[in-house]
Order: sequence, then structure tokens, then C-alpha cells
Amino acid sequence: MDGTIYLSNTRFPFTLDFLAGLREMGITYSFLTNNPSKSLADYMAKLQKMEIPCTEEQMYTTTIAMIDYIHAEFPSAKRLFLLGTPSMISQFEEAGFVSCADSPDDVPDIVVAAFDMTLQYSRLCRAAWWVKQGLPYLATNPDRVCPTDQPTVLVDCGSICKCIEHATGRKPDIVLGKPDPQMLAGIERRLGLEPSQIAMVGDRLYTDIAMARNAGAVGVLVLSGESTLEDVANAPAGSKPDLVCRDVAEFGRLLREARGV
Repeated sequence: MDGTIYLSNTRFPFTLDFLAGLREMGITYSFLTNNPSKSLADYMAKLQKMEIPCTEEQMYTTTIAMIDYIHAEFPSAKRLFLLGTPSMISQFEEAGFVSCADSPDDVPDIVVAAFDMTLQYSRLCRAAWWVKQGLPYLATNPDRVCPTDQPTVLVDCGSICKCIEHATGRKPDIVLGKPDPQMLAGIERRLGLEPSQIAMVGDRLYTDIAMARNAGAVGVLVLSGESTLEDVANAPAGSKPDLVCRDVAEFGRLLREARGV
């Protein structure tokens, strides 16, 4: 999403034409995002504000993936210490979890680290403390930074986890989101598709394209976000794209040419 169909809160000028072209060609599309900072409802509101057509069934976020994972792997867990935005926390609470306070007396079952633009130093320290005590420690996504059109660096979940690792000597027990192929498995199940029938289009080699490789899908890198041609040249085999396009507009043109329309 971010860096592919929009950048921060600015929709790319070619996005609506690209999506309309997919529908005209009978190609379905879904949105996958490693950014857990918004709840599903907030993502839908954001897309609606940008006039990007999407249904809840077309959205899969790392927050939803994490909720599914905890339900499956830790069925008795209810209390979570969450490094995340209020919007993300609301999604967990809607799913029946309790968000623990920054207190040594409010002991969680699991620590969950995420992309947190509201990060407080005391909560970061508390998370590190619980991680140091050996509690289950999960991360929503591996991204180092989040794309932005502003003159700043948005420190993402992967960098927050590196901070905790440096302080505690411990990495997350599991990191969900792209490049984990399970992020694509949900789309396969929903639409009855094989991986080879799916083009994973994104702006990051180490998440989007690596997931395509891990899942056996087609990896299409667009240069409208984080990655550059220099990054492609230096990328390891496991994150080399099958196709590189300037943006989704160019990818759309190639699809139409391939189909003779």
C-alpha cells in the first residue's frame, strides 16, 4: 500500500486508473500491509478518504495476522503488553484482548512489538523488561522504516525490535508480516488461487519481493517507494524481483499489452 498506491496520505495520481484497469481485465486485487498502526476500520476510512475502492475482505494487515496467530498458538492468552498505536490497540481489544498498563504489577501473557508512532520511552523500557523476563515476544513486521513524503525517517517495527535486542540480547520469537509467506496464504485461501497466479506488487525488496519468492508468487517491484535500481542490483537471490516497474501505472500497461487489450 504505502509506497505502491499512495505515499503517507497522498494517493498517487495513477492509482485509480490502475485499479480500474484491473477490474476491466477481470483481475482481482487485495491489499496487504505490514503497517499495523491502523485498525481495519481506520484503514478503510483512510482508503475511502482517498477514494480508493476496497472492501474489508480485500484488506489483510499484520494486526489481523497477529491476532490470528495468537488465537491459534496461544489460545489461553488474554493480556498483552503492546507497543503500538491506539488505533492498533483498539483492534486487539475488539478481538477480546486486554492491553496491559506500564506497570510491574500488570503482568502480560505476551509482549507484542509493532510500528508505534506514539512510542513512549517508559513503555519501551517496560517492554524490554518483560522480554528480559522470558515472556513470549512477538513482532508484527520486520520493516526498518516506513515510507513517507515528509522530511523525516519513520522508525518502524524492525528498528524498535533492534533496540530491544540490543538492550536485552533477545530477538522476537517470531516476526509476522511480509516476507512471511503466511501473509499471502490468506489471499490464496480467500480467492482459491495458486501462488503462481498471484503477482505480489510492492516497493520493498526485503519484504514484498522476498515474500513473493518465499511463497512462489510473481514478484513485481515498483520504484515509487523505498527501493531503488541500485538496491535491485545489490539484492540477494532471495529478494530479486521478477519484474521492475517505475510504478503501478507501468505495470498496468504491461498487463494490458500481455493480454492484447
